[in-house]
Amino acid sequence: MMRHPFIARIREVDPIARTGRVRRILPTFLEADGPNLPLGALCTIEGSGGGTLAEVVAVEAQSVVLVPFDEERRTFAGARVEACSQADSVAAGDAFLGRAVDALGRPIDGDAPIVGAVRRQLHAPLPTPLSRTSPDKVLETGIRAVDALLTLGKGQRVGIFAASGVGKSSLMSQLIRQTDAERVVVCLVGERGREVESLWERELSDETKARTVLVAATSDQSAAMRVRACHYALALAEQWRSEGRHVLLVLDSVTRLAMALREIGLAAGEPPTVRAYTPSVFSIIPKLVERCGAVRSGGSITAVMTVLSETDDVDDPVSEMMKSLLDGHIVLSRALAEQGHFPAIDVPRSISRLAPSLMAEGERGAASRAVELLSGYESSKVLIEAGVYARGSNAGIDRAIELRPALLGFLKQRQDERVPRSGACEALAAIVGKAA
Repeated sequence: MMRHPFIARIREVDPIARTGRVRRILPTFLEADGPNLPLGALCTIEGSGGGTLAEVVAVEAQSVVLVPFDEERRTFAGARVEACSQADSVAAGDAFLGRAVDALGRPIDGDAPIVGAVRRQLHAPLPTPLSRTSPDKVLETGIRAVDALLTLGKGQRVGIFAASGVGKSSLMSQLIRQTDAERVVVCLVGERGREVESLWERELSDETKARTVLVAATSDQSAAMRVRACHYALALAEQWRSEGRHVLLVLDSVTRLAMALREIGLAAGEPPTVRAYTPSVFSIIPKLVERCGAVRSGGSITAVMTVLSETDDVDDPVSEMMKSLLDGHIVLSRALAEQGHFPAIDVPRSISRLAPSLMAEGERGAASRAVELLSGYESSKVLIEAGVYARGSNAGIDRAIELRPALLGFLKQRQDERVPRSGACEALAAIVGKAA
């Protein structure tokens, strides 16, 4: 017998007022003597100018540690802490299309309220392994280097790995504008306020905004807000996926999310591990990745997650973890960026794990041949540029040298240029066919 929705909602409400008092205040967290709640529960803390919302991040026998969402609200020792009376649910749905909001769903693009939204759980259960499905439809991005060499599928999880200043934001904007998706969710975590305004007001057209929602938590906001922004963006994407739609989720960046999680973990008393990241960082991020993907019900979430590497070697702990979790990675090269090459995709170091199953046989052959030629040149680059290599010594290297200008011309593309995938594959086949 099915339970009536009204009864389910009533059972979510806690009729008992669970309270405590603030007894210690630190720059990034508060300690109170109650209420006794599970991790992740929400509380309201009394303060000047009204209460502020906070999340429980640690529970001990006689105290709880709380991280406030809004650090601007001032509280005081002895302030009342009260548990929120119902489960953490958020607004979602088509009412958010064309809007920019913060991690609590409040509009940041004007005073107009958001009406007509539906409610859903912020932390929905993960899809079971057998309820998922491998992507079997090609996702067209309009970018030659991606579509012809690193073909993506609808529901794939892919990372863009780059150090600062190599065109990551420009490539991300182009993907948002050009990728064929019914709904787009853009989540900016720990970004500068100027970058948020630039993306929303200048980079995206009105047509793109009409199918997009922006969730932003800037670098000046609390760690709890930065983490919640990711969960909220996923909740918005999951709502549309449950309706059978294809959603593009762009998360920028996982590295700043890891830093926010580290800040919360240290406040909760977790021990620091490699690079001072706490164990929760390596526990929470995999769950966020697994919430994306395609499901058998018909909907899908294609996730594009940017990762800021400390150096061009892409070898920090967060980068290594994301490489193992994602279905592919696109590595950007500073050397190419400094030559004015956009997008600065280092094709031999990049991979799409689903590309072989999504490409036709001829497309796979052309892509494999192009990667072989690019890698062959790179492996002998020092000898070639030093003038040591003699033509005729190696037929493969000779062909790589001959076709390199044509391949680089193929890989270059203007930020406002959209190329059909069929045209990109035909152009690549025409180039590498000369080397057969």
